[in-house]
Amino acid sequence: MNNTASILVLVFLAITFIMSTHEKFFHWNDTMAWMKPHFEKTILKNHVPIATGILVFFEIITSILSLVGIIELYLNGGRMFGFYGAVFSCITLLLMLFGQRLAKDFDGARTITIYFMVAVLGVFWLS
Repeated sequence: MNNTASILVLVFLAITFIMSTHEKFFHWNDTMAWMKPHFEKTILKNHVPIATGILVFFEIITSILSLVGIIELYLNGGRMFGFYGAVFSCITLLLMLFGQRLAKDFDGARTITIYFMVAVLGVFWLS
């Protein structure tokens, strides 16, 4: 199979964003309890729920594109959905990075950078 590495990257991205969406969506109150204090000294302090909603929207799109990309790549070698899944992963991670940098959470930003490298690798392999 020529697409093993690309499929593995897409599986990684799908798991990452499905789990992240699940956590935010099904544990909204816990998420807000953590995020509101995290962003209380930033320009997002009064907009945490809407910013989180926007992030969840991007995570859902990313998850769907990554899952469909896995199927497309496996069935016929097509790369379009996987490519866009990887691109949306990058966009979503950049949104997260922006938030972490605003909050001056440099350890969180560093962690996002690791995920971002995997997503960029996916964009490269799937382009």
